[in-house]
Amino acid sequence: MISTKIGLEYKYDFAARKFRLAFEFLKRKDLADLPECTIELEEGVKASIQHYDSINAEDGRFETHEKFFDIQYVIEGMEYCGVCDRSELGAVAVPYDEAKDITFYEEPKHYSNVFLNAGDYVILGPDDAHKPRVKVDGNVPVKKVVVKVPI
Repeated sequence: MISTKIGLEYKYDFAARKFRLAFEFLKRKDLADLPECTIELEEGVKASIQHYDSINAEDGRFETHEKFFDIQYVIEGMEYCGVCDRSELGAVAVPYDEAKDITFYEEPKHYSNVFLNAGDYVILGPDDAHKPRVKVDGNVPVKKVVVKVPI
């Protein structure tokens, strides 16, 4: 699923080699066995293997990125990822950290949740604010890969 505003459909080339590299990585058979780490791929693409327990919605924060797309792929477990257009965000909670390419925001008034079950992914671009890791029915262990694809 890719969801965005009309007029942005040609802004990015999702068939570019860097996206193909990301999806080739996500098709690895050993993803569930990988420890928490960051793996550098080619063309500035990097994959962050994450293991954590899903969180209560009020414990998460919306975030945006300036330099990278996120492809968030759930290996095991399930979670909600809150999403809204960047223009819907309110006050900045934590200013932009250039080294981590992240800004955190206060909760927007309106947003949607994307349900991610094992095997599901969502692509989030610079125009997409998102709040990942949110529990569905209860706090459960989650294994996830976040692939960072440079703009």
